[in-house]
Amino acid sequence: MKEEAQYRCPWLDTTKPDYVEYHDHEWGVPVYDDQLLFEFLTLESAQAGLSWYTILKKRENYKNAFANFDVNKVAAFTEHDIEKLMQNAGIVRNRLKIVATINNAKCFITIQEEFGSFSDYQWRFVGNKPQVNDLETLADYPAVTEASTLFAKDLKKRGFKFLGPTTVYAYMQACGMVNDHSNNCFRKEEVKKLG
Repeated sequence: MKEEAQYRCPWLDTTKPDYVEYHDHEWGVPVYDDQLLFEFLTLESAQAGLSWYTILKKRENYKNAFANFDVNKVAAFTEHDIEKLMQNAGIVRNRLKIVATINNAKCFITIQEEFGSFSDYQWRFVGNKPQVNDLETLADYPAVTEASTLFAKDLKKRGFKFLGPTTVYAYMQACGMVNDHSNNCFRKEEVKKLG
């Protein structure tokens, strides 16, 4: 029996099976686990100026390069670690982004100490529940919102780097702070139930 075609978000390149897998199982699912949040934060900041798919293809390499996204280990990286990362062809070898990841790990830990978890801190920006957006077409997708602007501003004040309002909005979409599946995407209602 032929599988029924499912409609997916208009931004998704359905010719890339790994991209479809990410969309169908991860994108927009609410995340409350700090280690996974640090992973998404790291990957989104690495993505600045590049396509998300470029980073998605390198995700496993990032996991290996950045101590499985153990925030305490990354925060302890030294100049020697930075030099090793600069030789790692499996990640984006941008010194500023690498240094920013280590810096962001330290800032992340400070937030954990202040709020109990990074999750508790970040979910305040959407009133502690996923915001569901009304999206029909690609043109309906915002690049920045009031919440992402406030969140980015607060992160910057706390010392984070490479996390402007646009990058932060992409992060909010990825970790389910907003449900930005299009209205006719089969994941819209499934993800809604998870929130």
